[in-house]
Amino acid sequence: MPKLFLSSLALLTTLLTMSLPGTAQSQPPGKTKSDANKVKTRQGGAVSKAKVAPEGKTKVKAKSPAGSKLKAKAKPAAANKIAPGVLVGGNLMMPDQDIVENAVNSTEHTTLVSALRAGGLVETLKGPGPLTVFAPTNAAFDKLPAGTVNTLVMPENKQRLATMLAYHVVSGRLLANDLKDGQQLTTLEGETLTVVRKGTAVLLRDVRGGTATVTIADVLSRNGVTHVIDTVLLPNK
Repeated sequence: MPKLFLSSLALLTTLLTMSLPGTAQSQPPGKTKSDANKVKTRQGGAVSKAKVAPEGKTKVKAKSPAGSKLKAKAKPAAANKIAPGVLVGGNLMMPDQDIVENAVNSTEHTTLVSALRAGGLVETLKGPGPLTVFAPTNAAFDKLPAGTVNTLVMPENKQRLATMLAYHVVSGRLLANDLKDGQQLTTLEGETLTVVRKGTAVLLRDVRGGTATVTIADVLSRNGVTHVIDTVLLPNK
């Protein structure tokens, strides 16, 4: 334990001892003993002991010459911690941003962001949620037959695109640990995805039998969670 903290703790126990009834306010210098996590102080016949637990909690006991006793407890001040972001596409995805804001910051999801805008799903994914999104990367879209993406983002194909994108979204916040082997997930599109667990890997099987692997899990946003996947999931519709 740092010497500065021990000194402060010794001062605290001394002050507590002096505040006990039956303890004179003017006393000769007291004696203090300390080890790794304990401080014991004797002051004019009064005795005080302080102990610090590993988690930082402090307990102080004191007794005056007249027999009066005092006990006190203190907890360390909680730090204002912000959950760390997850690195996706060269940037941190921050939990205080919404799903779309984080997607926009990922260089690996520019195709998805363009598709969301063309398909009219931006407002849905910026809503209060919570939502779980399985987000295909640019490389995942590149696996589709040549010209598929360019065709889907045409205005006349907006509904078809919206249907495909909605098939990647599930209501609720589902972390990787919540996804169980064989679990059926009903998407916003209406059809289901099947969870496949292989060891620590999480895969999703669409209604056509295709599978996508979660490559980055649990990307938290303020309105849900995103799991990055390596393949576009395809509904029947």
